[in-house]
Amino acid sequence: MKPAKYAKVKFLNKDKSLFFSVLRENIDAYFEESKLVKTGGRKLLIKATFMLSLYLIPFGLILTGNFSLLQMLYLSVVMGLGVAGVGMSVMHDAIHGSFSCSSITNKIFGWSIYLLGGNVYNWDVQHNKLHHTYTNIHDIDEDITGKFLLRLSVGDKLKSVHRFQHVYAFFLYSLMTISFLWKDFKEISLYNKMAKTGLVKPFPRKELVILIISKISYVLFICGIPLLMLDITFGQWLLGFLAMHCTAGLILSTVFQLAHVVEGANQPTPDDKGNLENAWAIHQLLTTSNFAGKNKALSWYIGGLDYQIEHHLFPNISHIHYPAISKIVSKTAQDFNIPYNDKTSFLKGLNSHIKMLHNLGHGVV
Repeated sequence: MKPAKYAKVKFLNKDKSLFFSVLRENIDAYFEESKLVKTGGRKLLIKATFMLSLYLIPFGLILTGNFSLLQMLYLSVVMGLGVAGVGMSVMHDAIHGSFSCSSITNKIFGWSIYLLGGNVYNWDVQHNKLHHTYTNIHDIDEDITGKFLLRLSVGDKLKSVHRFQHVYAFFLYSLMTISFLWKDFKEISLYNKMAKTGLVKPFPRKELVILIISKISYVLFICGIPLLMLDITFGQWLLGFLAMHCTAGLILSTVFQLAHVVEGANQPTPDDKGNLENAWAIHQLLTTSNFAGKNKALSWYIGGLDYQIEHHLFPNISHIHYPAISKIVSKTAQDFNIPYNDKTSFLKGLNSHIKMLHNLGHGVV
């Protein structure tokens, strides 16, 4: 007998929970000895300025009308790099509360998701609460569940089309941020269903008003202004819009998938009472993978998300600290004989993800 859909999951095995207590002490000692704060501080403010500029300056240049259509298309691609950069390095930390020591600053920079077409409330529920708590658990973690034409979870039904998903998956990944325009509305029904088991709260009416206003504002910002100010057709605007969002979506989706849909990242199933055999921190280690290598420029751009293990264990710590604390996490995991899954580079992580897509698509996982 399976637990009810969207039922709460309990993490057991208190003996192994000692690992997280020791690890937290080791991490706290590092910050105390180094006299560092756990949030991003000035370094993250500088990065935020750069990422927002990477998005907004090309948009401003396009609106001058001083560029050819081909040049505007190139600028749209640069905007896409900025959208992904803001998502990974600004909004992500801010909504986790690790951008700044100031809750007001976190809230302001968290609002940057509205510039990307997303929604703060939905991201907080789907990502911070569900994905970070119930990582890689079918039906609860949306990152692996019920994706269009994709089988990322062993719990999803295997279809014949999935045999080719390792070929076409990255095209679908590129649509991630475009899907914000309608996916955020679908979340209302999903969260209300989950609320019946107490997994999340019912979708608030106030948030529905914010959702509608923010979506209209985004469409006016990204569509209305260019069409009013520039001598372009709707089709030409649409091409630039797709170039921007497909660039951003491909980057964001690929980075997120390399953390959880790779070899060695488990997809555990709760028992008939909704229990998992591991403590929460152990669950995070067993379902998450790093792909951290020596490419510091890549790590800087993607907001330290190549250190996903550290991020899942300590989402309240800014990503600028992950390279340093990863040594502590891996050493403590080794002391407790717990696997520490690190693919050691982006390319190795990408190769592992493609293998998983192939295996899931052929039903061999």
